[in-house]
Amino acid sequence: MDNRPVDNSLRGSTVVVTGGTRGVGAGIARAFAEAGARVLACARRPPEQPADGVEFTAVDLRDPSAVRAFFAGLPRLDVLVNNAGGTPHRRLADADAERHARVVELNLITPLTASLAAYDHLRRSRGSIVMVGSVSGSRPSPGSAAYGAAKAGLAHLAASMAVEWAPEVRVNTLVAGMVHTELSHLHYGGPDGIDAVSRTVPLGRLALPADIGAAAVFLASSSAAYISGASLHVHGGGERPAFLDAATADHHVPDASTAREES
Repeated sequence: MDNRPVDNSLRGSTVVVTGGTRGVGAGIARAFAEAGARVLACARRPPEQPADGVEFTAVDLRDPSAVRAFFAGLPRLDVLVNNAGGTPHRRLADADAERHARVVELNLITPLTASLAAYDHLRRSRGSIVMVGSVSGSRPSPGSAAYGAAKAGLAHLAASMAVEWAPEVRVNTLVAGMVHTELSHLHYGGPDGIDAVSRTVPLGRLALPADIGAAAVFLASSSAAYISGASLHVHGGGERPAFLDAATADHHVPDASTAREES
């Protein structure tokens, strides 16, 4: 029997999830709905499979005036989850700067625009912002460099926002690792490719959208009332260091810091 107390702090609250119609965003929206919140998912296109308890509003998140009008029309807002984003695989030299700039706009400027539009609501409700970041923002990302740079900027934006808007609004970043969605085959190949990539994760599998959703609900809930300006890594343990597979020694190979400590 699970005797842990149930956190009901989100019951009856209003939550906006940008890009909340498929993949990770849909998983986040479902998790907040299951926590008892009124959930509004906004994106350009409606979901192919509507989720119970999730309302859809068509908003072009790259249009600042449309974003401001959407938030101005809300009677209340308690949580904003800035999830909208993404990128195609594109090497830097294969496109001009303007095309890469559009990736930065979607993944960095769009969350800033939404956060500013939501600020007055969140200040009044003493609410919370969850930025959905990526491990691509903290490691080299060949083929998605503009995306990685934007996600690195997003984490910095969230940390700065958390200081400027405290104590009324908490702001955190959920740093997502690889997630198994309906589009995973485009990134990793078919089932064999997904299985092979899963084996590189210490926990042995890709995240599910529900895993990301559960973490987002935690960061927005009263259980995280003293957490702000933080980055929560939800990546299954990260990536196994490549040198461990390259080393020929059959015993433990210390990393550089361990070697210095032991010398």
